[in-house]
Amino acid sequence: MNQHILILYYSRNGATKAMANRIAQGVESTGMQAKLRTVPEVSDGIDHHQPGVPDSGDLFVQKNDLKSCAGLALGSPTRFGNMASALKYFIDSTSNEWLSGALVDKPASVFTSTGSMHGGQESTLLSMMLPLLHHGMVIAGLPYTHPELHNTTTGGSPYGATHYAHGSSIEKLSEDERTLCFSQGQRLATLAQKLASQ
Repeated sequence: MNQHILILYYSRNGATKAMANRIAQGVESTGMQAKLRTVPEVSDGIDHHQPGVPDSGDLFVQKNDLKSCAGLALGSPTRFGNMASALKYFIDSTSNEWLSGALVDKPASVFTSTGSMHGGQESTLLSMMLPLLHHGMVIAGLPYTHPELHNTTTGGSPYGATHYAHGSSIEKLSEDERTLCFSQGQRLATLAQKLASQ
């Protein structure tokens, strides 16, 4: 069995990366390994290229990371109610993995951060699920057995963990958001273990 969960995210200002790190802690609480990967920015400048390996932070994702993972957590800030173009650019390049069924029957979850309370969190999560369903993945949300979903005044959704970044200021994750991110990672890893044992 593959023993790691791929946590693939794009983060411009750091909030989505903070969520990814907390989800990784949830994954690793189950004994599974979390593999954090990001994607390069896209640019309309023909001469603008990022190096193949980032100067700092998590490595850029490779297609083999999809094939070798036991499950996937996909995260992006909201961009007009949708995932960021950098992440979608990578997802759009995974036709070979789709054709080969590399992700079929693996569990997946999604997470997002936005600068306003009603900035499209849920539509972003739902839009991120669509390519994962095309890949044949099993989508896992957050059940309402988590009391934070009933009580949060910040982020949180049954579709996946969210963070409300309060406009342009970068706020730390609230305690509810931290708990829900951890729980999402824990649940995803536990489901991966159960599915692999079938």
